[in-house]
Amino acid sequence: MGIILTDTAAREIKTIIEQQKLDTEKVRLRVGVKGGGCSGFSYLLDLTETKRESDEEFEQAGITIICDPKSLLYMDGTTIDFRDEIMGRGFVFRNPNATSSCGCGSSFGA
Repeated sequence: MGIILTDTAAREIKTIIEQQKLDTEKVRLRVGVKGGGCSGFSYLLDLTETKRESDEEFEQAGITIICDPKSLLYMDGTTIDFRDEIMGRGFVFRNPNATSSCGCGSSFGA
């Protein structure tokens, strides 16, 4: 199943890549989780040119996404969206594996 990017999230990532003048041929979106946050795990998003041998790789809307196997256990099937609203703007994660999530939307429990 992998990681799913909405068109809105993909457009925002492409805008960030252009603004930071990154090499579109080499840069990848690293998605992952780490311990911490209000609910137990926090999401990670990073633009990088470094791919580890064990990373899983997905292609969505012209963006290459990489995710380490441990994070993928918690994130498989997650949809990443981007919202730009009066209450704030940022990436939003819809994770079918999360048993709980916090109000800020950047951490979850599993």
